Amino acid sequence: MSILVTGGAGFIGSHFARMLVNQSASGGQTVVLDKLTYAGNMENLREITDDLHKSGYFKFYKGDICNRELVEHVVKEDAVDTIVNFAADSHVDRSIMDAGAFIDTDMKGVYVLLEVARNQGAKKFIQISTDEVYGAIPEGSFKETDPINPRNPYAASKAGGDRLAYSYWVTYGVPVIITRACNNYGTNQYPEKLVPLFITNAIENKKLPLYGDGMQVRDWLHVKDHCEAIDFLIRHGKNGEVYNISANNEHTNIETTHLILDELKKPHSLIEHVLDREGHDRRYSLDSTKIRQLGWQPKIKYEEGIRSTVRWYLKNEDWWRKIKSGEFLEYYKRQYEHRMVSKSAK
Repeated sequence: MSILVTGGAGFIGSHFARMLVNQSASGGQTVVLDKLTYAGNMENLREITDDLHKSGYFKFYKGDICNRELVEHVVKEDAVDTIVNFAADSHVDRSIMDAGAFIDTDMKGVYVLLEVARNQGAKKFIQISTDEVYGAIPEGSFKETDPINPRNPYAASKAGGDRLAYSYWVTYGVPVIITRACNNYGTNQYPEKLVPLFITNAIENKKLPLYGDGMQVRDWLHVKDHCEAIDFLIRHGKNGEVYNISANNEHTNIETTHLILDELKKPHSLIEHVLDREGHDRRYSLDSTKIRQLGWQPKIKYEEGIRSTVRWYLKNEDWWRKIKSGEFLEYYKRQYEHRMVSKSAK
């Protein structure tokens, strides 16, 4: 197999690319295409690129999935038969600030990839979607057959790519599988999301800006379990189907925050409740019976997964301290400064 991993220098994509290369002793090639925007980081792929023995199984291209000429070249040059699309602008907060980049990558980019897959006869196309396309659910869990109702620009852009991929299966017979996973956490995650932001802020003895009352519920899935689920579906999933991927680890954001602080032996007084995010979904929950009945099961328990993630950030300060400067500081100021001031004024 020759597998193209788009967005393969990002958080989940780099984990998936490393997993594939580590499995490739019997043959096959992993090809990564990444634009290297703020969340793309070649250090995430260092163990692949620095290993001369494994380098024969790996190839990297810098570029945009919206560039059709480039995508066609990569697919032809490396005889790609499977495309796994992780490439996405993925942070809800940023989509609320400026939705334009999300529409380009999460919709137009998916269109370009699907067109190339259709014209080049790809054997498998995995579109990585998200649980957020369903919207919020106060009780129960979403099944794959439930209607989607995205409630923020990021979720809407992902829903567009999700349904476009499905349309290419119905209309053209492109062998598409769509995955919708719950919140991922783990190593190498850009520190704008809750888990890495709160870990790194706590290490620095900075306030942890927790939205609202912190009682929003998320189902947490370790990134390694997610990657194994995708690999499983490449081999066992049915074309044209949607698969929810979840771990049944539902916890409030404040519970996750407490676990992080306790592992770091930091006081809960570092928590600062700030004005809630606009349109913040109160609860997400997925029913992943469908993929479990095929034989996949998550392996990493929530508490140990969070603790091991905390330990990684403690041991890899060089990785994240370089990131939490420049562009990140500008984003952080825009996102949180007014929320903290407004909250304290109430």
